[in-house]
Amino acid sequence: MIETLFTLAAIFVAYIAYGTIHEQKTHLSPIEDLTTTPVIVTPMVAEPIKSIPPVIKTLVPEKKPATSEKKPPIKSTIAPNIAKSSIRNPKTGEIASVAGNYRFMKRWIKEALVAEGLLSKIYKNNELDAETESLIKTALTQLETMAQYHL
Repeated sequence: MIETLFTLAAIFVAYIAYGTIHEQKTHLSPIEDLTTTPVIVTPMVAEPIKSIPPVIKTLVPEKKPATSEKKPPIKSTIAPNIAKSSIRNPKTGEIASVAGNYRFMKRWIKEALVAEGLLSKIYKNNELDAETESLIKTALTQLETMAQYHL
């Protein structure tokens, strides 16, 4: 079995080597190509367009004059509790964005929620349900309002 694999590998390597050597012989280098074939440059002259044909004029819609009425700016559709905010770690000075999802928050934010007494423990991902999520969101908004966690 090993002898068969070795033979197939040797044939494959020989095939690749033959292909690359044969390819190098058939292609000329750019310098040889320029010396053997003269390059002829012919200038191109563009004719100016005299007028637009009437068919194109009918296909192009006419522009309406701009009115001075301005549209009201589009308001953000992101809910305030989903939008990201940033808080500062008082111990290290690190600034982290607070995601809307508890699973993606940094570890020190979770520890700060427990240290401040806003949560009873750090929840695992399999312990999260709708009631726990609402409890975490209220605790997080309270943590963001504390002075030591402001930017």
